Amino acid sequence: MSITAHSAPLDVPRGAHSAPLDVPRGLAGVVVTDTALGDVRGREGFYHYRQYSAVELAQNRSFEDVWHLMFHGELPDADRRAAFTARTAALRRLPDGVRDALPGIARTGSVSGPLAGLRTALSLLGAARGFRPVYDLDSQQRREDALAACAAVPTLLTALHRLGRGLKPVDPRDDLPYAANYLYMLTGSEAEPKQVRAIESYLISTVDHGFNASTFTARVVASTGADVAASLVAAVGALSGPLHGGAPSRALDTLDAIGTADRIEAWIRERVLSGDRIMGFGHPVYRTEDPRSRLLRGIAENFGGPLVTFAVEVEKQVEAILAELKPGRELHTNVEFYAGVVMELCGLPREMFTPTFCAARVVGWSANILEQAEDSKIIRPAARYVGPPPPQPVPAP
Repeated sequence: MSITAHSAPLDVPRGAHSAPLDVPRGLAGVVVTDTALGDVRGREGFYHYRQYSAVELAQNRSFEDVWHLMFHGELPDADRRAAFTARTAALRRLPDGVRDALPGIARTGSVSGPLAGLRTALSLLGAARGFRPVYDLDSQQRREDALAACAAVPTLLTALHRLGRGLKPVDPRDDLPYAANYLYMLTGSEAEPKQVRAIESYLISTVDHGFNASTFTARVVASTGADVAASLVAAVGALSGPLHGGAPSRALDTLDAIGTADRIEAWIRERVLSGDRIMGFGHPVYRTEDPRSRLLRGIAENFGGPLVTFAVEVEKQVEAILAELKPGRELHTNVEFYAGVVMELCGLPREMFTPTFCAARVVGWSANILEQAEDSKIIRPAARYVGPPPPQPVPAP
């Protein structure tokens, strides 16, 4: 695999003594591969899954439709949707060994929560289902492993959450679609259709989003030929970082900290002037409004209520203050700001906000793993050495 920066190839032989590479910190904007899965066009405020607008998919299609699109390259017709939904629903139940191990995983990770427990549980699931390195499998078997992993993640996350609270896990139901079943396993009762549709739209809107840190991590591991579970565990580890997936609950914590409308201006000015980050605002790619935020704001406003009214007012005042204090910078709400509001309105506990994001993104990760597995070239970039000049004599002990 070649790495491209500023449209120039940077093929660096392993171990070669090369000139310094003109690559931006964090690989920002560096193209590392080709993909047919989708793209984020930050200057336009638009992103898509394959050839379709992700926002339009979130508004008009089911989660299973989008899952089928990411794995098979096309939206299903009614018959294929029914077959795919039934097939994935049958994979939700866990192998006995995995189910029996979950109480111990939940107890051990009672402080770190379900997302940390998922890393261990996914490894165990891969072993129990006999996942083998993608390097040794054909495309069909890789897809089978990825389907099994994606279908099991909501079961694992909700079970770990409930066990961590001293509650018995709720078995999945084959007659409920993905989003409705997720909420059922989380709460133990069927959610209202309005809540199901809100969460389903959120899940669809977060299935994939370019080469973010966790997606790239999954592809790096897949490029080694490792199995699907290993690649997903690595992605979950990347997602657990607060700079990546940990913001939905933190954005809601910001609303709590502000408290009332009369405190907004003073609270925000103090944070901005002190250099603090306002959680839920700004995005490394979008230079305009995050389309996911716009989608979720509409969903939240459809619910209405004091929380939504307050969130909209905070957004308005924060953007005005940022425009005043940081002129020339486009800083708007990102997906996390209204994601937290929507999940709160639908009754999800805050510790499950990022795991819920994971229940969606696992499909995008898996699609990227499948695509990467078609390329036998390992991802092996170079680093610029900046230490003391070598070689130096090794001092005697």
